[in-house]
Amino acid sequence: MPKKRSLLRILQFSDKFTFNNTQQQDMVEEKILLQPGTLWTKAKKQTKHALQCGALLCIPTESEFVEQDGVSFLVRIMSNLARKEQAKRQQEKHNTSCADFNPFLPYEEDLFVADISDTHVCILNKYNVVDYHLLLITRAFEEQESWLTLQDFAAMWACMAEFDGLAFYNAGKTAGASQRHKHLQIVPLPLVPTGPQIPIEPLLGAAQFQNSIATIPGFTFLHAFATLESCWQKPPFLAAKITLERYLSLLEAVGLQPGRGQFGAYNLLVTRKWMLLVRRAQEYFQSIPVNSLGFAGTLFVRDQQQMQILKQHGPMTVLRNVAVPGLKVG
Repeated sequence: MPKKRSLLRILQFSDKFTFNNTQQQDMVEEKILLQPGTLWTKAKKQTKHALQCGALLCIPTESEFVEQDGVSFLVRIMSNLARKEQAKRQQEKHNTSCADFNPFLPYEEDLFVADISDTHVCILNKYNVVDYHLLLITRAFEEQESWLTLQDFAAMWACMAEFDGLAFYNAGKTAGASQRHKHLQIVPLPLVPTGPQIPIEPLLGAAQFQNSIATIPGFTFLHAFATLESCWQKPPFLAAKITLERYLSLLEAVGLQPGRGQFGAYNLLVTRKWMLLVRRAQEYFQSIPVNSLGFAGTLFVRDQQQMQILKQHGPMTVLRNVAVPGLKVG
């Protein structure tokens, strides 16, 4: 893609920021509030506090591996959802009387981890299955269906420079989003105790590139893949500029064009090494919900009945059914 076109797209998304010279870049980077080298310590300290005061409600799980198409999927059975479901009922009751209810405005102080930038705050995921599951939320309300911006990626890289993790974005309810308020999520790596850090990694080595965008032969659904060259080691806003350009290219590759007011549900996964974007067609396979983590190779079921459904059809089949079918690049 010509550089001129790429720059134009970036400026359309974030005309507030420019990168014409070093002085302007330094002015932008001053907006990162997180002190380097502190996030992981703060996350551990706040997790301990939130558990002690009852603000953090961990969901116990049992897990097993289910293999299909060369991927050993980790499937967690969430055996006790009572507390989460009770809280959800209370929230729905509150929503009935207050249409503008938002659990992130204000967020629970006991879940607060750190100020990341002048636009983003990091908090703990209240109902976590994975330890140190972080939410990166916008200070002001934005819809979860909004396109990601330079500020989103800058805040993400400020966090991802602190520890090796998987960032993901569930763009819309169909993609597994549970809250309307815009939020990225980050979980530490590895996702599984043995084998590859991320279960789908064995498939990524076969990526077939056309210029900077690729498809994965093992994914027979609409997706796009790109590598990231050590972005996490760069200043957050410089890394964000590179990532935003790749993100826009991934969207275009799967038929989404943000500049035209169009929206389509999708899942985005980002590591220090690569990005993967998958178009979504539906929220559930039968009764099994799927969010971004499903496309990383970890799925969640609520009971043994759902586990049997998953085993009968296979986890990759589940992904194929909730994603838009077909392959496309460029």
